[in-house]
Amino acid sequence: MDIQLGKREAINMIEETNDPSIIEAVIKLLTKKKKDWWDDLTDEQKENVAQSELEFERGEFTSFEDVMKKYR
Repeated sequence: MDIQLGKREAINMIEETNDPSIIEAVIKLLTKKKKDWWDDLTDEQKENVAQSELEFERGEFTSFEDVMKKYR
């Protein structure tokens, strides 16, 4: 669907409705703050990610290609 056509159709549907719950739902949807997945992680998970980043920076990792060589 063409984005401009979709917008026009949505606007027309909003204009035609007299249902306040639909209007409220649209407003809520359009003003909803996007949630960052990082915020859903536990402190332990965040620490694990930080530790993994340090290990990567020190070169303490195995490449995907090396892992695949082992199992082919």
